[in-house]
This record gives sequence, C-alpha cells and structure tokens, in this order.
Amino acid sequence: MEPLLKAIAEFGSSLWDLSVALLAVLVPWTPLAAWIVFWLFAVNWVKLRETLAKGGWVGLVLIGAIMVLVWGNIASGSGSFSFFGRQLNVGNFVEKTVYVSGLFVIMLLAGALQLSGFCAGCCRFDEPVKIAETHDHHSVHGGGHDAGHGDSHGHGAHH
Repeated sequence: MEPLLKAIAEFGSSLWDLSVALLAVLVPWTPLAAWIVFWLFAVNWVKLRETLAKGGWVGLVLIGAIMVLVWGNIASGSGSFSFFGRQLNVGNFVEKTVYVSGLFVIMLLAGALQLSGFCAGCCRFDEPVKIAETHDHHSVHGGGHDAGHGDSHGHGAHH
C-alpha cells in the first residue's frame, strides 16, 4: 500500500509542477488574450464599423498617437527587434508605434472575424427597447383641442 501512496504523492507533485510551469508561460500573455476576447466578443462591430466609416477612424488614429506618445515617455524601449533572425535597432517611439499598430491590427482582425459570422453564436447584441413617447394633446391637456386654450396656440376657433 505504501508504494501506491508514494506514487500518488509523486503524481500530485508533478501535477503541481506542471501547473506552475504552465501558468508561468500563460500569465504574461493574459493581457493580449483579454484584448482579443474584448474586441471579439464585447464590441458590436456592426455599429462600430458604421461609426468608423462616418469619420470615427480619425478619433481612433488620434487615440493611437496618444498611446504611443504616453507609452514612449513613460517606458523606455529595448531598442532592438529580432526580425527573421536579423537584429533591427529602432528608436523608442518607433518601437511603441509598432506595438500599438499591432494592437490595432489585432483589434480590426477581431472585428473582421465577428463581422464574417465566425462567432455569431456567441455575439448577439440585442438592441435596447425604446419606449415611444406620445405627444397626444388629448391625454396631456385632458380634453379637446379647444379645452382651456385660446387662439394663442392656433387651436381655437377661427374668426
């Protein structure tokens, strides 16, 4: 019985080590995964596409520029990229522009996936029900058009 308990304890220890190693690999990618999930499932791309087509893209570009400026001033970059085996040396703001552009490309790809119907079962955006307001003079004023009105509203008798 003792060898079985020892094997179970070793299995549990190995499972724990595997979980810790897996989390160490996945946790740094969590913000990117959240970015993708947000733009894929939480945004109504039908409405956003209409807004971008009406000129909202200008605001999006300005937000991206502000992101680059703020991020570039707060955090200094590494200054080098490994691009297909070659080292590229770039400035801090160029590096941040590449990252922000990549985030925008991922955002637009998520929108393209949603608009293509890829995740139609998960993305149902029901429009809020609008209650129609009535502007009926009878119910508001409690009577006919002439009740309590003079000629000032144009509802009275014509002379």
